[in-house]
Amino acid sequence: MNAQLPIRQVAKPWGKCELPAPFDTREGERIGEIWFEPPQALPELLVKYIFTSEPLSVQVHPSDNQTVEKGLGKQGKEECWLILAAEEGAKLGIGFDEPLSADEMREAAMDGSIEQKMTWHTVSPGDFFYIPANTVHAIGAGVSLIEVQQNSDITYRLYDYDRPRELHLDEGMAIAKGEPYVLDQCHMHVSPGVSETLVKGPLFQLDQVVGPPGDDVAARYSGKLLVIPRNGDVTIGSEVIAPGSCGFAEALSEVMFSSDGVCLVAAPHASER
Repeated sequence: MNAQLPIRQVAKPWGKCELPAPFDTREGERIGEIWFEPPQALPELLVKYIFTSEPLSVQVHPSDNQTVEKGLGKQGKEECWLILAAEEGAKLGIGFDEPLSADEMREAAMDGSIEQKMTWHTVSPGDFFYIPANTVHAIGAGVSLIEVQQNSDITYRLYDYDRPRELHLDEGMAIAKGEPYVLDQCHMHVSPGVSETLVKGPLFQLDQVVGPPGDDVAARYSGKLLVIPRNGDVTIGSEVIAPGSCGFAEALSEVMFSSDGVCLVAAPHASER
């Protein structure tokens, strides 16, 4: 099995015609996402790069409990975003300025005022946000980020700037929380040269690691994991995984880290294995 995960470029109406290095853009396409296909041995997590030239739809995702209740199995989606680059004034919309009922959210989605009722956070490189299930959110224009998420494709679009795509108001209103986002619990700023724990669970864990990981990280990553180099290569077995790629390892001991490299390490939380 190859350590380097296959890459899939996904065209989006809000994507970019030119991607930053090391990614290539096919002529005539607007690429919005770079997906790393999850390995069969670790299907729980999906890693993406996202590049926006226009705002994404306002959307919401269900939790595992909600999808289990609907007979879909564990298909919930919680996610997190690490901002890599942001144009001046670039923003993320997360939650609402004031509490809204389901009926108020539906009305706002239908007349477009939901965009104005959301809380918009101006972002810069290093900003990190965790997005719990049921949180109404949208990524604005001019943002490049890494997303680590539960591997689910269930997205309920509530508003899409008059693009001709399906909306899911019934499904979305059934799960969306019309409430403010708890910024102090779900946001942090990540310095590029510092090892930090970004997500501790309960669904997955994520660390930024500078150089070889310390004993505390090694103790928590005791099984299969994903490695996303940001600066400097890592080696898994005999394969070199460069920035712009994502690698899979059966154990942290299989990974050789650059002495001054920076990467993200992700795995399902121990309780989810």
